[in-house]
Amino acid sequence: MYGLLISIGVLLLILVIWMVYRIQTLISVAKGSDKKIATTSNKVNAILFMVFLIGAGVLMFWYSFKEFDNYQLPIASEHGIVTDRLFWITTAVTGFIFILTHILLFWFSYHYQYKENKRAAYYPDNNKLEVIWTLVPAVVLTVLVVSGWKAWSDITSPAPENAHVVEIMGYQFAWDIRYPGADNQLGDYDYRLTTATNSRGIDFTDKNSFDDFASQTVVIPKGEPVLFKIRARDVLHSVFAPHMRLKMDAVPGMPTRFWFVPNKTTAEMRQELGDEEFDFEIACTEVCGNGHFSMRKVIEVVEPEEYRKWMAEQEPFIKRNPELVADLPAELKELADIYINEE
Repeated sequence: MYGLLISIGVLLLILVIWMVYRIQTLISVAKGSDKKIATTSNKVNAILFMVFLIGAGVLMFWYSFKEFDNYQLPIASEHGIVTDRLFWITTAVTGFIFILTHILLFWFSYHYQYKENKRAAYYPDNNKLEVIWTLVPAVVLTVLVVSGWKAWSDITSPAPENAHVVEIMGYQFAWDIRYPGADNQLGDYDYRLTTATNSRGIDFTDKNSFDDFASQTVVIPKGEPVLFKIRARDVLHSVFAPHMRLKMDAVPGMPTRFWFVPNKTTAEMRQELGDEEFDFEIACTEVCGNGHFSMRKVIEVVEPEEYRKWMAEQEPFIKRNPELVADLPAELKELADIYINEE
């Protein structure tokens, strides 16, 4: 421990001495008493700028190509194709501008380094140039924004009538999943109805809730539209399914939605990746507390026939917990009993 402290102290002392030396050098340059130092120092810094530009550029391209497969996940939804296309177009445009401006930035630092006999050149205003570098970025950004807005409007617009509805409710620190049953109509909910046995706050005076059921896994069919109805019970969460290119915040008091069409089953993706343990998943991408890391839910994409068979095997909430509808008015209770006693 003492050895480490001594090493740190020595390092700091060396840095202080170096900084004092640099300050003295800069004072001499400012006073004009040592132009040679200024010329040499600027030349060294100008060369270092170019070395850094070339070195960092080579490392950037090498790492990007080497790790490409690790950040370009396979796409498993029709929406994901559109999202990826927008991403790569945006990356190409902004990447080109980023690289060009940095090349010019470092080149100018090298080319216009201090030289004793060099004099500054006066460059008057150029209205044509001003118009060009104002209009070109404006047009490019408009195209990018409109393209993104169109993709966003498509996935948040009303889903097709035949879309399979799944409700995803976030809370600290898990996801609750609810399906609407055969009628494909979720029952209403109210946070004031939340109890230990009714964690979702489902309103069972709404007869649409009688066939609603829960699931530990998000099961959806391949090739058919799926509508995620998203909400939060406590704080802000965010539903993120990377392979579907799906991301939508779960906001308390403000339900959100997102519809998409999965185009690969879990089995097909496992075969494509050569990984028999692969699962699609939902993760929370909004830091929501100390248990944020545990908010994971598996998505299982199956063939439509298998999905319908699975749906037919599920039991409604009220069949597993008849006490949820014990206090309903007689007319509703009679209808609920049909679901409870159904074989």
